[in-house]
Amino acid sequence: MSNDAISDFSVAFNNLLTTAGTLAQQQLDLLNIGIRTAGQLIEPVVKSSSDLIGSLLSNCCQLVQNIASSIFPQK
Repeated sequence: MSNDAISDFSVAFNNLLTTAGTLAQQQLDLLNIGIRTAGQLIEPVVKSSSDLIGSLLSNCCQLVQNIASSIFPQK
């Protein structure tokens, strides 16, 4: 009878550890999916922002060149 109680406790303890491990793994999977999704959302925004900044700087340089050429025309 004593062995049955120890066996039942061992099974229950193993089930508890298995459940805790499964829950921990699911939390890690959820965190991994969240990080991957955030990266996929941020990537196009960063690319668009860098393209926009590049275009803005190019336009500013062109504007400065046009102003300089109108103030100081080449002979």
